Amino acid sequence: MSSYFSLFIFLYVLNISDKSFGEMFTSMMSVNEAVSAERQLIDHLRIYIELEIQRLDDLKRFFSRVKSLHSGVYNEPSATIANPIIAFKLVKRLKSEWLNVVHSNEAEENIKALREGYRRMEGSLPKLEDLQGAAQGLMRLQDVYDLRVEGLVQGHFQQITNGNAVDVYKPPVSDTLSGDDCFLVGKVAYDLEDYYHSVQWFEEAVRLFRGTEWSPENEGTFEDALDHLAFSHFKTGNISYALSLSQELLLHDPMNRRVHFNVEKYEKLLDERPPVTNQSLALKRPDTTYLRTRNVYEKLCQTKGSQPKHFENPRLFCDYFTNGNPGLLLQPIKRELISLHPYVVLFHGFVTRPEAKSIREYAVPGLRRSVVASGVNQATAEYRISKSAWLKESAHEVVGKVDRRITMVTGLNVQPPYAEYLQVVNYGIGGHYEPHFDHATSDSSPLYRLKTGNRVATFMIYLSSVEAGGFTAFIYANFSVPVVENGALFWWNLHRNGQGNGDTLHAGCPVIVGDKWVANKWVHEYGQEFRHRCSLNPEE
Repeated sequence: MSSYFSLFIFLYVLNISDKSFGEMFTSMMSVNEAVSAERQLIDHLRIYIELEIQRLDDLKRFFSRVKSLHSGVYNEPSATIANPIIAFKLVKRLKSEWLNVVHSNEAEENIKALREGYRRMEGSLPKLEDLQGAAQGLMRLQDVYDLRVEGLVQGHFQQITNGNAVDVYKPPVSDTLSGDDCFLVGKVAYDLEDYYHSVQWFEEAVRLFRGTEWSPENEGTFEDALDHLAFSHFKTGNISYALSLSQELLLHDPMNRRVHFNVEKYEKLLDERPPVTNQSLALKRPDTTYLRTRNVYEKLCQTKGSQPKHFENPRLFCDYFTNGNPGLLLQPIKRELISLHPYVVLFHGFVTRPEAKSIREYAVPGLRRSVVASGVNQATAEYRISKSAWLKESAHEVVGKVDRRITMVTGLNVQPPYAEYLQVVNYGIGGHYEPHFDHATSDSSPLYRLKTGNRVATFMIYLSSVEAGGFTAFIYANFSVPVVENGALFWWNLHRNGQGNGDTLHAGCPVIVGDKWVANKWVHEYGQEFRHRCSLNPEE
């Protein structure tokens, strides 16, 4: 079968239970669940194939028996047919056996059983938005990490550096994309009128489809890919190439009136317009209007920015930290000062592996698509792809234990209402959270203006590791921090005078490969008056 199934395995699977995955592309946990679910579908298909093999074996036996009669008994002198037994069997076979064979419902019953099993679980299947989200996840990785589409098709995560393809990450197990895989990614971009991406993916689809036979599991064909590629090039201004592709398409589909019309239109446009240079036809990524820091953000995701090494800045250091708390005297925590402006600290080994595993497991039942503030409401957004759940200390002992440890290392009151419940987040395919502030700004939604004040600090715990990607990037401060399993990142969102610190604009870079889990604890201003004292000096 096409590798389409292996790439989008989460798109064509059945859940064992009646629980719906619900936007499975937003959480790798849902993808992992889908793997075991597809095994159930494979079992259904295996049973169907076995029944069909048995049915075809029965047909072969009937065929062989009848054919042997015509090459044996019926080749004898005509007196053989005069035998009443032979004559009876001939009449019975023509009237009864052939009728049963030709009008057998066995094939229909077999496929009906397969379809019925599929239909019963249809509520658990992904929706169109899952396919779109999965494809957009690939295109997001392509953009943020400057990956070659040609490399992705081969299962490689590569950039072009000094004219050479260089691996960003080399997975131990990889898979290639088929022409139909590329066609579906291109089709998602095409339907969104994103012709920058559709051109690249349809180019690969045409190349892979060319000279191959169509498979029944495919959605697209060579002609489809050629048709969409031609129009995508037209929309990007490359009319001459659109004309060439359309003329090629007519060789395969000469009666297509729409394509004939397009050819006439393209020829007329080329006659009316002056010739253009190859340089002006080069495919260019569209500028963005909503993400002004895109270039810096993407560079920080690819590298660690201008973050100085500790030996280059003696004010940055690592130590064993107690914060003057008796609970840490016998087992101080490993502290790494990452940045002074803004003040960012990485606590190594903040949670144990069993603690991280318990928190992830407790969060699973409550995971829902992550939302962002939108006016007075909350809504999902393409710039945040993940699922999240909120855990209370009263319901889970390990959460209370972690809360107390946060208080030890920060000195802050992290009990509600002076801090929010622990938010556990699982990122999806190409999961990310584009640049944002954790604290309220002048244009923030009213949802951020809480009774207990602004978010004075953020404490983010890494509950898993990832193979590649997923950095936490501080945009204006120009540095990023990789995922450190069981570590915790802490920073102040506000200056001591209560004003927001603009240097804390940060982002969660897309995960290239891996299952990223984090737990966030946001601490508010009120309740910290004697723990984190105010100052009128804006520099503090």
